[in-house]
Amino acid sequence: MTADLSQLVKAYDVRGVVPDQWDETLAELFGAAFVQVTGADAIVTGHDMRPSSPGLSRAFARGAAARGVDVTEIGLCSTDQLYYASGAFDLAGAMFTASHNPARYNGIKMCRVGAAPVGQDTGLTEIRELVESWLDAGTETATAPPAAAPTAPAQTPGTITQRDTLEDYAAHLRGLVDLTSIRPLKVVVDAGNGMGGHTVPTVFAGLPLTLVPMYFELDGTFPNHEANPLDPANIVDLQKRVREEGADLGIAFDGDADRCFVVDERGEPVSPSAITALVAARELAKHGGKGTVIHNLITSWSVPEVVREHGGTPVRTRVGHSFIKAEMAASGAIFGGEHSAHYYFQDFWNADTGMLAALHVLAALGGQEGTLSDLVAQYDRYAGSGEINSTVDDQGARLAAIRTAYEGREGITLDDLDGLTVTAADWWFNVRPSNTEPLLRLNAEARDEQTMQRIRDEALTIIRA
Repeated sequence: MTADLSQLVKAYDVRGVVPDQWDETLAELFGAAFVQVTGADAIVTGHDMRPSSPGLSRAFARGAAARGVDVTEIGLCSTDQLYYASGAFDLAGAMFTASHNPARYNGIKMCRVGAAPVGQDTGLTEIRELVESWLDAGTETATAPPAAAPTAPAQTPGTITQRDTLEDYAAHLRGLVDLTSIRPLKVVVDAGNGMGGHTVPTVFAGLPLTLVPMYFELDGTFPNHEANPLDPANIVDLQKRVREEGADLGIAFDGDADRCFVVDERGEPVSPSAITALVAARELAKHGGKGTVIHNLITSWSVPEVVREHGGTPVRTRVGHSFIKAEMAASGAIFGGEHSAHYYFQDFWNADTGMLAALHVLAALGGQEGTLSDLVAQYDRYAGSGEINSTVDDQGARLAAIRTAYEGREGITLDDLDGLTVTAADWWFNVRPSNTEPLLRLNAEARDEQTMQRIRDEALTIIRA
């Protein structure tokens, strides 16, 4: 296998097809490079249910241990369970998952001590360069680096031990949200054959919930549907089951269970922006009506509005977990949310956990007598397009065309925080280029559906010209 790391190492993680783009040999080198770049003297690793995950995870552990680093393997886990272990044990960590990608993919999400992210600006570039230098020198294992390697293998290898953290993880989450006094709720959960099937039964144990499980069998081939609830096609089964069961709500998790998506009692999807606003209001109340809340620039206008109404300070940032986590740390924010259904908590080492967001929704719904649709109506105030992807030949040229079409118009502002955002009094839209594909991503919102559709179609006409 000839590895092309430019295709494998992304902005936030390592991700590619196994074994075509990477394999256990390369995973071992990543393990050695990870500990060398981070300076960690002990790490924790975990993996999802994909067929290739246990072997890749163990190879990474071998590479780290070869450098004298002790490795704690927590085995099958969700990504936020790995973040829990990193935070609770004060260890750098590596999670083996490709999240919602198809079965042939796998990847590594890495973090420093306390679940601090490792992205292209915080160590991932250096890890990639180190692995590339070893590959160029003909190195095939972490135990036999070239003479030019900055750090040679340790004379005494580190240990590799196993530890079960599921009960501790569940207890930590339940300690952050009080669900003991809520009214009984019936909840359908679609785990998509992903790691939610592993974590939900333990986290929900003992709570006043009637759980209706869907696709809880761990199966990295995803036999029922892709584990990507952001695609409406993948929540159809959940929507139907919620209606059939007369449930109070439905929850869907992605493959590594770090994102949660919610449908109401009618089976209608609840906007992740509405969930962000709801959880923000609860976190602000918990902190005495004060605190900073981070939201990315494609969340609804309702998010900063709700934050201000509840005494908080909203801070707008770029899309992407490394930007959110960095801003969380810099500002001391109590909570952060993205429209992709990533939710970040100060009480969870600034890391994202869909499970904690789900517990907040259950607590909010169970703490009053109304339906979920009634509850979230106060947080879902505008008409949104959702994310629309368009394949283009020249991302820069299409963005320039949008700028030309709108700049100088009265009452319209443009900003370049992430892609191009065009804002008027009653609407806004953002167009961002994909980092990995020839795509432009459009998100639009307006005060009414008719205006949103007009602005959406006007922008798409320019993008797809």
